[in-house]
Amino acid sequence: MAEDTTKAEVTAEASKPSVKLSGDAQKVMETVGKMTVLELSELVKAMEEKFGVSAAAPVMMAQAVAQAEAVEEKSAYDVVIVSAGQQKIAVIKAVRELDQTLGLVDAKNLVEKGNAVILTGAKKEAAEEAKGKLEAAGAKVELR
Repeated sequence: MAEDTTKAEVTAEASKPSVKLSGDAQKVMETVGKMTVLELSELVKAMEEKFGVSAAAPVMMAQAVAQAEAVEEKSAYDVVIVSAGQQKIAVIKAVRELDQTLGLVDAKNLVEKGNAVILTGAKKEAAEEAKGKLEAAGAKVELR
């Protein structure tokens, strides 16, 4: 049994926080370290009641953020050329391939204009494919 106590003390010392605590805070940490799980549970409940807080709040907040991110995922994207880069002719050809209704002059004007929307309301897969083609041609592209 003495070996178990020694192991527990060694483990407790190895897991001491690297944060500098005040004298009072160190005393509290030592007291908490000596408490049983049941005593700690009761202490947490008492602190929640006294200070009007919940120890589960960070978990609930993380779940709310995860749900908001899931809801915010877009289903339609705009493919925007930010910059044509050095290979303008290749980018113009890629733009004409993506939007076959554009003539050569219209495609050239879009590419040179910058921040030009090439596709509007495209599905994620189509938008990623268009982005890949334009970037392969040398353009800097964003999905919005």
